[in-house]
Amino acid sequence: MHRLALLVAALLGVTLALGEAPATKGHLVLIGGGEKPPQAMRKFVELAGGVGSPIVVIPTASEEADAVEYYANLFGKDLGCTKVAVLDIKSREDAARPEFVERTKGASGIFFGGGDQSRITRALLDTPVGAAVAEAFARGAVVGGTSAGTACQSARMITGEGDFTVIRAGAVELARGLGLLPGVIVDQHFVARQRSNRLLSVILEHPELLGVGVDEDTAIWVTPGGTLEVIGSRSVVVYDAAKATVTRAAAADGKDLLGVRGLRMDVLLPGDRYDLDERKPIGRARSNRRK
Repeated sequence: MHRLALLVAALLGVTLALGEAPATKGHLVLIGGGEKPPQAMRKFVELAGGVGSPIVVIPTASEEADAVEYYANLFGKDLGCTKVAVLDIKSREDAARPEFVERTKGASGIFFGGGDQSRITRALLDTPVGAAVAEAFARGAVVGGTSAGTACQSARMITGEGDFTVIRAGAVELARGLGLLPGVIVDQHFVARQRSNRLLSVILEHPELLGVGVDEDTAIWVTPGGTLEVIGSRSVVVYDAAKATVTRAAAADGKDLLGVRGLRMDVLLPGDRYDLDERKPIGRARSNRRK
């Protein structure tokens, strides 16, 4: 038995050395910005365990003076949640405050507000609150967000900086994100703000990533098993260049123009479902099937 335990420990050590993260149990409910779909907000609260469960809101992305009050009212008055803590985190020092860390560790739902996603990562990455978010998610907490609070969930995050008038190498600035949605790079306000160029530029340079563009008034619900479902009133666009042929043409500024043949594009409507691991649509949710 002792030798077996040592073998298991050794295998676990190899797994960790290779950088393979343990399977998480948490769900994601990520809104593309604009209006927050009531169905998505209800789903977030439901997955958190209901209105009496501990929910933490992190409005760090916002520069609005009333952001804390807004989210307290949204979750407390509008959604009827009774155990809501809005954490006024503006800096890395705030993200080390023991009371914020304990609140986050004990949360069954964590929601990130909109604004500038770089404000979130600057304040949270490699901090005690950032670690507590990952710990809670791995344990089974649902993580939600809107706009910037959606963009930051990728392992590689679109910052919002760059030249979005072209499809070329180096056109889009990427930074490290929170990493709760591995293998995917997510964009927001996607159709409403015509952001195809920037997401295409990213996935043609990084075809290993699945590009998911979430429109306004719309959310994606991602389960621990890797199933994505569209919730809300608009669409989600998925770009897959994994099996495509990417071509390049030299440009005078040294940043190659990017072309592609065989790109897969799926436009998903409310109720449509998609398998992120298999990279293919898998039909509609039972309650949304067309009659």
